[in-house]
Amino acid sequence: MGYKVVVVGATGNVGKEMLNILAEREFPVDEIAALASRKSLGTEVSFGDRTLKTQDLDTFDFTGWDIALFAIGSDATKVYAPKAADSGCVVIDNSSLYRYDPDVPLIVPEVNADAVVGYTKKNIIANPNCSTAQMVVALKPLHDRARIKRVVVATYQSVSGTGKEAMDELWNQTKGLFVPGQEVEPKVYPKQIAFNVIPHIDVFLDSGETKEEWKMVAETKKILDPKIKVTATCVRVPVFVGHSEAINIEFEDHLDWEEATDILREAPGVLVVDKREAGGYITPIECVGEYATYISRIRQDSTIENGLNLWCVSDNLRKGAALNAVQIAEVLGQRCLKKG
Repeated sequence: MGYKVVVVGATGNVGKEMLNILAEREFPVDEIAALASRKSLGTEVSFGDRTLKTQDLDTFDFTGWDIALFAIGSDATKVYAPKAADSGCVVIDNSSLYRYDPDVPLIVPEVNADAVVGYTKKNIIANPNCSTAQMVVALKPLHDRARIKRVVVATYQSVSGTGKEAMDELWNQTKGLFVPGQEVEPKVYPKQIAFNVIPHIDVFLDSGETKEEWKMVAETKKILDPKIKVTATCVRVPVFVGHSEAINIEFEDHLDWEEATDILREAPGVLVVDKREAGGYITPIECVGEYATYISRIRQDSTIENGLNLWCVSDNLRKGAALNAVQIAEVLGQRCLKKG
């Protein structure tokens, strides 16, 4: 016996990954539906060794379905998620629409799985921003040991976080730079992304922060601890998949790097690869297709009393989006829902 599961946005990068991960992790599925917009109606997508044809989101009836994994933008989610939730189907939403709603739990299972019971207020659970998800997986076990006061993070985020068009732009710009007369002007990003970095993700706010930077602050506080001070600089880099983060942490209590390494080695969802030699660390290309959040370069920060630095890398389409959503579904099934 299993669940009736809907994947909304099944033709996009994250929707496809949701289907892949549901199959890989052998999530107990009795019936599955792949939904997309009308323009993608009938497109075939893979679910394990099965091929599914997408159905029309606009006319789909969520009544009788157990879980809906949403991987569409906030505007469409605003229309369709309440319809699914009101039909009795629990929505796990990957957009930013509900993340800051006090009646909607924002979940990273390795960090705050117990909060999942709050889904009953709106029948909706929010999936955090990709850059936040991997960071809090790394912070949680250290916070439990020494209480984090402040986090300073700089992100190096891949273009897949923007979507397929951004990945195409990076590819085409890169090729065009080597073929005279075939240069590709920026469309997705405000500046060239090939062989460049752009310190701008999402819109600018009055404070001078970008929305992406604000998200990391607000979400870390909601998921982990509202007392933690967070400041972020979020940068888009010419990498197809995989987000990286340089994280500086200030603790209330002393925590030396060796103990921190031992703690992280035992932490759920974390894999430490940290040899103090050339190549003894993980880079984005090595994390693609993997479940883990990788931690390297763990070392003391001698400029403050209780400080550590570390390097954090994860597949943003997996832990930053699809994997985390499926893990939420697993927790929901184990703790809250009845099968079949």
